Amino acid sequence: MSEFVKMKVTGLTIDPFTNMPIVILKDEDESLALPIWIGLIEASSIATELEKIQLSRPMTHDLIKTLLKDLKANVHRVEIVDLSDNTFFSVIRLTSMDGRELTLDCRPSDALAIALRMKAPIFVDRVVIEKSRKLESNNISEDQMQAQKWTEILENLAPEDFGKYKM
Repeated sequence: MSEFVKMKVTGLTIDPFTNMPIVILKDEDESLALPIWIGLIEASSIATELEKIQLSRPMTHDLIKTLLKDLKANVHRVEIVDLSDNTFFSVIRLTSMDGRELTLDCRPSDALAIALRMKAPIFVDRVVIEKSRKLESNNISEDQMQAQKWTEILENLAPEDFGKYKM
């Protein structure tokens, strides 16, 4: 049986080696951190919600929020459920208007953007955290060692260390 850790989005940053956005999840005690590399569009959507920026037109995740609310669907939680071949997998758990429990497969970046908008809790399977750390500890190339050092830096950042990024 899976054991899930409740986590929250603590910030966004840019990987200095790949110039790709990274969303940082931390547990409630901030003793565990999980960096997830995401796309620019998804990072922009997450940043917009984190900064409470109102746009003149809805972004895709805003549209999904409107649809869910208008359909009276309740998002219970999002879960990051697996890490395989350097790809994270997640689901959104919700209840439809007619009471059906639904589990929707999605990318973690989309799940996080929706969780932030719907004020839904975020959970990560402890196995995913362990796999992420195992990948880091098995790295042997110079690039991989730099990525491991970068992850260690990210894990030690406090929320106030994150700047505001425009995407």
